[in-house]
Parts: sequence; structure tokens; C-alpha cells
Amino acid sequence: MRLSLIIVGAFAAIVCIERPAEARDYPWCAYYNFRHGGGATNCGWETFEQCLATVRGIGGSCGPNPMYQPPPGPHALARHPRRYRY
Repeated sequence: MRLSLIIVGAFAAIVCIERPAEARDYPWCAYYNFRHGGGATNCGWETFEQCLATVRGIGGSCGPNPMYQPPPGPHALARHPRRYRY
């Protein structure tokens, strides 16, 4: 009986402490294989360099995420460079 109360208490503490999940927009998108009339998009890159490292060797391009909303205040992504194809 005591063990079950300890387990229920621990579970309740973990549930109460856990923060809710938040969706996050990233500023850069990788666009794959658009030369053949289709393709995929992955907008999960924090930096332009991360995006370029992903598309190098497999084909595609990188560009700014059109849905990205920067956090309020000064930010480093005030101006996006144009897309680059590798």
C-alpha cells in the first residue's frame, strides 16, 4: 500500500512539474529535388550553414522560411540572403 502511494505521488509530481510542449518556427528551409516537378521541404534549421550542410551532396537549395516569425526585440536575421543551390 505504501509503495503504491509513493508511486502515485511521484507520478503526480512529474506530471505537475513538466512544461507543456511548444511549437517552434525555424528561420531556414531546405528545399529538395524541385527540378523534377515535386519535392520536399524541411524548415527545421536554426542557421543557414546547417541548411547548406544538409542539402550538399543530395541536391536542393536553402532559403528563408516564409512562415518564420522572429522573437520580439533585436535579432540577427534581419535580412536573409537569397537562395543558394548546391
